[in-house]
Amino acid sequence: MPNPSIKNEDVYQALRKDGASKEKAARIANAEANDHQHPGKKGGKAARYEDWSRDELYERAREIGIDGRSEMNKEELIAALRNH
Repeated sequence: MPNPSIKNEDVYQALRKDGASKEKAARIANAEANDHQHPGKKGGKAARYEDWSRDELYERAREIGIDGRSEMNKEELIAALRNH
């Protein structure tokens, strides 16, 4: 039975089949369905977080819902993003 909180069921099921946790699969599936979010792809060519500006890190933290981001400095944002 489909879960109404999952916005892209096909992506969710594919991620679960590949071994992703329920939480991770739901987070990515919902981000894929949202035009304002840009979930990363494994093996992509994204710059290291250290090369991002604090504003860019803050925006990414906002996209994925990291609490307390407005109080964080660049190093704290990097750690929060990596541990999310």
